[in-house]
Amino acid sequence: MYVGFVGLGVMGQPMALNLARAGTPLVVWNRTKARCEPLRAVGAEVAASPAGVFDRAGVVILMLAGETAIDAVLGRGTPEFAGRVAGHTVLHTGTTSPEYSAALEADIRAAGGRYAEAPVSGSRVPAEQGQLVAMLAGDEASVETVRPLVALMCRETFDCGPVPGALLMKLAVNLFLITLVTGLTEAFHFADRHGLGQRRFLDVLEAGPMASPVFRMKAPKLLDRDFAVQASAEDVLMNNRLIAEAARKAGLASPVLDVCHSLFDETVEQGHGAQDMVAVLRALEARTDGTRTHGARSERM
Repeated sequence: MYVGFVGLGVMGQPMALNLARAGTPLVVWNRTKARCEPLRAVGAEVAASPAGVFDRAGVVILMLAGETAIDAVLGRGTPEFAGRVAGHTVLHTGTTSPEYSAALEADIRAAGGRYAEAPVSGSRVPAEQGQLVAMLAGDEASVETVRPLVALMCRETFDCGPVPGALLMKLAVNLFLITLVTGLTEAFHFADRHGLGQRRFLDVLEAGPMASPVFRMKAPKLLDRDFAVQASAEDVLMNNRLIAEAARKAGLASPVLDVCHSLFDETVEQGHGAQDMVAVLRALEARTDGTRTHGARSERM
């Protein structure tokens, strides 16, 4: 039986490639057709539409940017939805609100399908290396169906109970990631503007207890002002919003996250949303230099 994979973006393409290289018979689809070519080159079939994926595959993995894209691929809200998902297991590996995932599970089960969520922690490079960490939730049968596939894409998998436990766990992990990278970037900016030497500052961190895989991935990008995307500022802003919404619904304070929210909002407003999350440095520099971009105009603060 074929496995389907829909969504071959920054994360989805390397995840699908790891499945294909492990010998998984794949049928894939992506809205931008050129993203399918590396999969075709390693033997995957390329479907003409999302419906073509469901026609061939018993399990369909979704790595899509947002709820609207997922609904469109599934035909949710249309007469095609039930026929598309019935008899299939749908695995949602992206990041959406927990409420959306729970409602999607209910709809898929009502239509005769199965559903699990497995959001992953990591960016493009860990995805390429098969070093992602997965959080897996769903009913027992769905989880056991998808577990071997998740293992081919991820270094480690953690069971998180029923849906939407995995997405809540992912939001907690991302809260730490966002505040960690923003803190590193602000510290880098502080050291730089005090003339302490960018490389010397990073060397001090590297030698001490605050060095980590995330630090070692982001520090060279800050040093080289390399904003090529691993995890985009726009995606971070979306995650920030999801975490803030979940915190508010639970009556939780999130003051550090709220500051990051403002900074990433400014980063995206300034036109850097498609760049890596360390482009939050640009928002910090704009604040320091007394300028912020509001829509299309720049003004003195």
